[in-house]
Amino acid sequence: MVAHLRLQNISIEFPLYQSPARSLKRALLRATVGGYIGQASDSAPLVVKGLQNISLDLRAGDRLALVGHNGAGKTTLLRAMAGIYHPHVGTVLREGTTIPLFDIHVGFDDEATGYENILLRGLLLGYTRADIERRMNRIAEFSGLGDFLNLPVRTYSAGMMVRLLFSIATSGPADILLMDEWIAAGDQDFIDKANKRLHEYINEAQILVFASHSAELLRAICNRAVLLEAGRIIREGPVEEILGAYSHRGAA
Repeated sequence: MVAHLRLQNISIEFPLYQSPARSLKRALLRATVGGYIGQASDSAPLVVKGLQNISLDLRAGDRLALVGHNGAGKTTLLRAMAGIYHPHVGTVLREGTTIPLFDIHVGFDDEATGYENILLRGLLLGYTRADIERRMNRIAEFSGLGDFLNLPVRTYSAGMMVRLLFSIATSGPADILLMDEWIAAGDQDFIDKANKRLHEYINEAQILVFASHSAELLRAICNRAVLLEAGRIIREGPVEEILGAYSHRGAA
């Protein structure tokens, strides 16, 4: 299948219902929440407009960088692309297996064993039970957790959890790969092994969308970029051009 990811005029809003008209709360929200905050009244809640009229058309070979300050809408956009957030306006079309390499802790049961969580997380990613069972040994071997996979994950250290999470998330092919920053955690041996797999995974994906504050990584990996501000795309073009525009806006 040839991958295709298209967003057509999507907008996402987050209503905030508690004490909507308090001026102090409005001031605090304006200072701490990304996106645009709409007007409130005694009868209507505050509304954070996470995304506003976003349109993108990505096809095989596209490596898109999402550029913008914290709160500009990068993670919200990735979650919309993954189907985690559903737009209240507009449409999202995904053709091909979509793997989100962010929020990788979602879908885990602390009381379940490592093996049981491999199954749970795999089902959440959209794999069938048969798919997961075929990959079980590969996931277990890459994680290097051995007999710990028979224990509840609440007994795992943070580094062990990263090993398991990453091993599951990269166990199957991705036509569309969505990433929020670079995964770099755990002991050095595992980081080296994970970085090698991650580069291979990116190269094999037909479409990549990557949000990062690292200009060096974006230049190395991506071939086009968009600049986000307050939930809107304000500029689109080659990576170097967009990074320059972002730097200029930050300095202004």
